[in-house]
Amino acid sequence: METSESAEKVAPRGAVTPIGINHLVLNVRDLEESHRFWTEILGFRQVAELRATPQRPNPPKMRFYSGERGGDAHHHDIALVENRDLPPPPTEWSMFGVALAVNHIAITLPSREAWLSQLAYLQSRGVKFDRRVNHGMTHSLYIHDPNGYGVELLYDLPREVWEGDIDAALNWVEPLPTEGAAALVDQTEGLPVFRPQTPQG
Repeated sequence: METSESAEKVAPRGAVTPIGINHLVLNVRDLEESHRFWTEILGFRQVAELRATPQRPNPPKMRFYSGERGGDAHHHDIALVENRDLPPPPTEWSMFGVALAVNHIAITLPSREAWLSQLAYLQSRGVKFDRRVNHGMTHSLYIHDPNGYGVELLYDLPREVWEGDIDAALNWVEPLPTEGAAALVDQTEGLPVFRPQTPQG
C-alpha cells in the first residue's frame, strides 16, 4: 500500500533557517503623514494600496512600499496601516527606554556614496539626526518617523571587515557628531577588522 507524500515526511529536529525578513508592517496614526515620510524623506515608492473588493468590502487604510533591490523582484518591503488609536509618539526619540514595541527599523543604502547623499538630503530637509555611529559592520544614522519609530539608515562595510568575529563587530561602536558639517563626514581609514578569536594558551 502506497503512503501519501505528506505521511512519508519526517519532521526536522529544528526549525528551518529562513532567508530573512520579507517585509515589515507598521501601525501609524495618520497614513498620509507617514506616506510622506516613507516616500519623500526615505525614498521608498508606493507599489499598492488596499481597495474594496467583493471579498473584502471594508479594508483597512493600508499601503505598501518597496525599495530598490538591484533588479531582484520583490513585492514590498514596508506596509503602513492606519490606526488612529495609537498613543502619541514620545517627545524625544531614544533607542532605549521608550514605550514603543518597535525599537528601530534598519534600511540599507546601496553604497557609501548613496548613503552620504541621503544624509546630505536629510540635513537639507531639516530632519533631526538622533544618532550617528560607526558600528563594526555598518556606518549608521538614526532618525525617527512621525510615530516615534526609530529608523536606521546604513551602508554595509565589506564582509571581510566583520565576518571573522560578528559578536565583536556588533559590540564595537564609535559615536559621531549629529549636527552641522561634521555629521556628514564619513571616515573609512583606520577602521578595525574583526578576526576570529584564538584560544588563550
